Amino acid sequence: MINQRLFEIDEWKIKTHTFQKEHTRLQESLTSLANGYMGVRGNFEEGYSGDSHQGTYIAGVWFPDKTRVGWWKNGYPEYFGKVINAMNFIGIGLYVDGEKVDLYQNQIESFELELDMKEGILRRSAVVCIQDKIVRIRSERFLSLAVKELCAIHYEAECLTEDAVITLVPYLDGNVTNEDSNYQEQFWQEEAKEADPHRGHLVTKTIENRFGTPRFTVSATMANVTEGFVNESSHTARMYVENRYSYQTKASLKKFIIVTTSRDLREAELLPKAKELLAGVLENGYEEAKRRHTAQWKDRWAKADIEIKGDEELQQGIRYNIFQLFSTYYGGDARLNIGPKGFTGEKYGGAAYWDTEAYAVPMYLATAEPEVTKNLLLYRYHHLEAAKRNAAKLGMKGALYPMVTFTGDECHNEWEITFEEIHRNGAICYAICNYVQYTGDHGYMKEYGIDVLVEVSRFWADRVHFSKRKNKYMIHGVTGPNEYENNVNNNWYTNVIAAWTLEYTLENLESISTEKRRLLDVQEEELKAWRNIIQHMYYPYSEELQIFIQHDTFLDKDLQSADELDPAERPLYQNWSWDKILRSNFIKQADVLQGIYLFHDRFTMEEKRRNFEFYEPMTVHESSLSPSVHAVLAAELKMEKKALELCKRTARLDLDNYNHDTEEGLHITSMTGSWLAIVQGFAGMRIRNETLSFAPFLPKEWDGYSFKINYRNRLINVTVDEMNAIFELLRGEPLHMIAYEEPLVLNGRCERRTPDE
Repeated sequence: MINQRLFEIDEWKIKTHTFQKEHTRLQESLTSLANGYMGVRGNFEEGYSGDSHQGTYIAGVWFPDKTRVGWWKNGYPEYFGKVINAMNFIGIGLYVDGEKVDLYQNQIESFELELDMKEGILRRSAVVCIQDKIVRIRSERFLSLAVKELCAIHYEAECLTEDAVITLVPYLDGNVTNEDSNYQEQFWQEEAKEADPHRGHLVTKTIENRFGTPRFTVSATMANVTEGFVNESSHTARMYVENRYSYQTKASLKKFIIVTTSRDLREAELLPKAKELLAGVLENGYEEAKRRHTAQWKDRWAKADIEIKGDEELQQGIRYNIFQLFSTYYGGDARLNIGPKGFTGEKYGGAAYWDTEAYAVPMYLATAEPEVTKNLLLYRYHHLEAAKRNAAKLGMKGALYPMVTFTGDECHNEWEITFEEIHRNGAICYAICNYVQYTGDHGYMKEYGIDVLVEVSRFWADRVHFSKRKNKYMIHGVTGPNEYENNVNNNWYTNVIAAWTLEYTLENLESISTEKRRLLDVQEEELKAWRNIIQHMYYPYSEELQIFIQHDTFLDKDLQSADELDPAERPLYQNWSWDKILRSNFIKQADVLQGIYLFHDRFTMEEKRRNFEFYEPMTVHESSLSPSVHAVLAAELKMEKKALELCKRTARLDLDNYNHDTEEGLHITSMTGSWLAIVQGFAGMRIRNETLSFAPFLPKEWDGYSFKINYRNRLINVTVDEMNAIFELLRGEPLHMIAYEEPLVLNGRCERRTPDE
């Protein structure tokens, strides 16, 4: 079902020829730009007086807010961390004979908006009526991949009907507020500002907080390149800097902005560094800055593009997802992680969740150089001491990684998440396993990974309890991946990933040096206790249905299919009370199936089929993370129609606004889902015993598909058509791999017949 589609179908562009004022926020989300260092929603440069969400976000810049609860709970986070809206540096006011152009107020004769995903450039044109004059606007902007601090804008305006004075006002505005929480509060104070006719800068600093967390200083320095103006001036006000240029009939301006922050530089260095960077950009000019930026996008696409033949909607969706993911994160800074909304909104606080380890790591391993994923893992390694503090606050041993964090300390303010959704701990360890299996980097395990595994294992060993009645270890009072159930006992997935973590840690301790084991202070008595937990872990199971039970009392619910729901009631979280949701059987996202997906080699096809057929009909997929897991499993089970349905849902979740919430920002971390659905699903890519394997098939609706993966210093292209799966080694040494369960030495080009069914 198409829910809300604003943009035309195009394989490389997100474009429209209409402007729907009632969906401005959705349009702004979908045309967001970022470069891993900063991001801007798709706001208009000239401003917009209608309903809009002006949003600019800087990587790693956040604010700790007071946590309010009815009564204090031991172990509760001291603060709720959240990303904060930073200054608006893209602004360029437009005036015609002194009257401000406003696309909300003025009549629009024509409108074009285009996000070029191949080049990472946002372009817009509009013809508007203002009084008795008709004005054409053109703008182009990008956030540079080559100079991460740079935003560049080329802006033009021309009166088409008669002579008029066109005035352009490029500005920097720090008078911004947040929308998702603490509505209308300002988190910035002015530190410095200055303007001359062609330049200006504004330096702002986050206000003081009561928790002793670092304050951030952000500086924006602009330079404007223009000619043909008849008048120029500059002006400053509170938290505001502007230049002003007046032209006769036609105006053109190139605005360059350099953003520097105290995350990277001392405060005294912010402006000198900005001026240095700006001088280099200005010397080479706008076109050279654009060329260097687009060249880096070309290189990224060469390693990661997926081509779908016969389904333009899906083609657009998968490229859009890859584009937004790579815009958000490309491994350049181990201090950063991938926030669920990236740089496109404020919901979820903008912090790191377990989404990264469970969903993003597999894609980044295959589509970028190993260092990109390694930095994601190092992010958690560097937070190990904070994770130990988090566990200690709950009275537990070992390490409990936070559900939400900027620094490693838990900063989420919902108790059922903070205290109970502890399965996240296992995802951190699974990502380490995934990385080592894929890259063969066993040195990472010995130097970094084993430290994390041991401390997480200590947490699990302390968190379980022994049931004498059943002679089993259990984990009570948890929330599984399905957040539509809280405070349950023996969530199957949580128990599975806890036991697996202990098992994987024991396995890797065997190859660790005596000196390292001594540093970890691992004693044989402790290891014996872990083995006992593994041997006696309790897993809810129905002999009658021959399925794994989501948790102890799940089968006591009134079990219904999601098809029985009135479509008007969905999504449930927007229409039902939380009490009603928790009492229902409806599943927000894959839970049991999440475990079967992660540990696919531990279950038979019949086990996978029984559990999929039981749980999928009850799943409402109201988490953006859900469809991809189901798509991969459906493809493996050759449920082609269901796999395609869910693949398209995850690929176009935001472009078609399936969950009716994209106006709040994109679902960045779940965007890996379309890649997973195609590469792990239809192409059957797996790593078994550190060996790459494929079992591709072609969906009947497609004419073919192809993709590239980076694997152990090799670049491999996989092409699938009606007759063959073609594997090509584009770079690197010959590879021993598996295709359709048969060994294959890949050296050049190899073909294998695709299965008939």
